[in-house]
This record gives sequence, C-alpha cells and structure tokens, in this order.
Amino acid sequence: MSKFRGMAKKAMRNESGITGLETAIILIAFVVVATVFAFVVLTTGIFSAERGKETVFAGLQKARGTMEVRGGVVVEAAGSPLAVTQISFQVATTAGGDPIPLDPSATNNRTVIAYRDASTVNNDMVYTTTEIVGDGDLLLEPGELFTITIAAADNAGTIGSLAANSRWTIEIQTPVGAVLDLTRSMPAELAAVMQLH
Repeated sequence: MSKFRGMAKKAMRNESGITGLETAIILIAFVVVATVFAFVVLTTGIFSAERGKETVFAGLQKARGTMEVRGGVVVEAAGSPLAVTQISFQVATTAGGDPIPLDPSATNNRTVIAYRDASTVNNDMVYTTTEIVGDGDLLLEPGELFTITIAAADNAGTIGSLAANSRWTIEIQTPVGAVLDLTRSMPAELAAVMQLH
C-alpha cells in the first residue's frame, strides 16, 4: 500500500504538461478552421441571396411587361347570311407595366397575335392598331389605350368560320411579359355587332 501511495505522490509532483506555445498553436488552428468555415457559409448565403434576387427581378420584369384587355371583345358581322368580318378589343398596360410595342409592321421586337379555333391555327395574324389615348407613337405605355383589330381574312388565311356557338382563342404574345389569352364563345345567333365577355 505504501508503494502505491508513493507512486501517487510522485505522479502528483510531475509538472510536465502542455506549454503555452502548444496551446497557442491549437488555439490558432481552431480560429483558422472557424474563419474558413464562416467564410464558406457566408459566401454560400450571399450567392443564394443573389440568385434569389435575380429570380425575383426576372419575375417582376415578366409581370411588368404584360397588358390587359379593357372592356369586352367586339365581333362584327356583315352580309347575308351574316359572316364575321372583324374582331376588335382594347388593351392597356397593367399597373406599373413597361411599354409594349404594338407596331404590326415591325420585323423584330414586336407583339405577335395568334388565332386558334377547332379548325384553324394561325400563329401570326395580321392586325391593325388604333390609338384611343396616347402620345402618337405605336408604343403602349402606362396610361395609354389602344384598339387592336383583326380582320376576318388576311394574307395568311382567315380567322376561321366563327359560326354560332363556336369557341375561339386569341393569344397576344408580347416581346417581354406574359402571354395574354382571350378565349371566347360565339353566341347562339350572330348579329351585326356582338360584344363578348
């Protein structure tokens, strides 16, 4: 037992241990590792936030470039028996929207109008624009109002037979912004002027 007690006293008197230099090295290693980890986390977070911001701005740009239909769609018919001669509707930009080009004769950066029904598909309709409220150019800007008119027959074909009870869709594709869909059904009996809601 005394032998055991002597070994315990000897172990307690042993003053060897970690020196200050070794402690400093370990502390510096922890600080470096923590700094690198923090840098990686912050960089990843900033990169993700930037990507999120780009996505939000792209969505806003797409939404801001759209237009809306003001009022109903007017279909005119003539002849005996009555046959549709033209479709017209009024458009304006959405609140805070960007300007939209409405020059039908432009070759690039233009608004395209497509027509579809049960028997006809025309992806580039000929149309005319009439300024109701505006500044004299063919750029639909906030606060302006234009009438778009599509004739029943154009150089690319017709817009379909548009008989009573038929259903058709006009798709307005702007250079920037969402596509505007106008789907309407003809009434049970044709008249000279029909307003479709």
